[in-house]
Amino acid sequence: MTRVAAIGYGLQIRRLLGIMESQDESCKVAAIADVRSEAIQNELIKEGVDISGIRFYENADDMLAQGDYAGVFVGTRCSLHTPMALKVLAANLPLYVEKPIATTMSDLVRLRDAHQKSTSPVVVSFPLRVTPHVQLVKEIIDSGLIGTVEHVQAVNNVAYGGVYFHYWYRDERETQGLFLQKATHDLDYLNYVLGTKPVRVGAMTAKQIFTGSKPAGLMCKHCDEQEICQESPQNLRKAGEEPIGEYCCFAEDTGNEDSGSALVQYESGMHVNYSQNFFVRKKAGARGARFMGYKGTVEFDWHSNDVKVYMHHTPRVVTHTIDTSAMTGGHGGGDSALIANFIDIMKGRTAESVAPLEAGLLSALVCLKAKDSAETGAFKEICWPGDH
Repeated sequence: MTRVAAIGYGLQIRRLLGIMESQDESCKVAAIADVRSEAIQNELIKEGVDISGIRFYENADDMLAQGDYAGVFVGTRCSLHTPMALKVLAANLPLYVEKPIATTMSDLVRLRDAHQKSTSPVVVSFPLRVTPHVQLVKEIIDSGLIGTVEHVQAVNNVAYGGVYFHYWYRDERETQGLFLQKATHDLDYLNYVLGTKPVRVGAMTAKQIFTGSKPAGLMCKHCDEQEICQESPQNLRKAGEEPIGEYCCFAEDTGNEDSGSALVQYESGMHVNYSQNFFVRKKAGARGARFMGYKGTVEFDWHSNDVKVYMHHTPRVVTHTIDTSAMTGGHGGGDSALIANFIDIMKGRTAESVAPLEAGLLSALVCLKAKDSAETGAFKEICWPGDH
């Protein structure tokens, strides 16, 4: 049996562990460390889950000291990703860590330094880079068909953005803003496809919608405007949406910007224009990018599952449609691909991560610099503290 441990047992890690066990029945959850240890045990028992083979701990130190594991998943709240990852790196165990891998520059530096001293293979939860959509786009670009990429327009219009204002994600002290929470995924796949180094970023954010003067901590069920509020659970359900979270998104303590944009310059001089939005709904949702070279343009969108190639000097447009009918696991099949890679790492079949920690470090660095740029109104060099 391949014994796997988890630090933090939230919805995302539980889902990923389920994918793991469905892919390889020899991989079993052997230990869980979570401050909600007792509550988690009770929940699993109520669901009919056999927990006889799982040991539960309230802290990661005890779990790591008392067990022999093939790999460890870290899926805590965001501010604890780095502290918990550091413990796993110190134990030199294979590590699967959720994004963002760090929420502050000091944590990011600590993680970089610990990684340099550790032998742990690491998979960062960056599923977008391994989706068929991105893989095909990279294949087309690497073939030279459209020429060297000289400009990119990327967008993420999040149709389920309410989760960042109704749920615990609304605590900006925890998220440190939505560049780190959301754009970290997109900037990673862009870096991966381009295969070149980002050097400078200028960014801007706005909070125009999810703001207001309702009392801090107000829950929708206690609000006297439930009948008329478009964001109330009952009105969201009437509109065909399932509410995610119970807090008022128009309260004075509702954090996070509701839109943001970044210009990222790369070492060749070309730049990426990236924009994200969190108040669009339904068919207004979009996520993808346009990569433009002199010879042609390739674009894709995960919502449409189409990859289109436009040739600039011939009247030719080629559309590739991604067949998603057999995809499982979420994120366009990316989660399943990452888990398969981590299983191979734990079993010693490969030492190569398809989403290495270096990619997580770079994406988080760009996001932190974008956040700094938006707060100061100045372009920022994408470099480590002390570097020039």
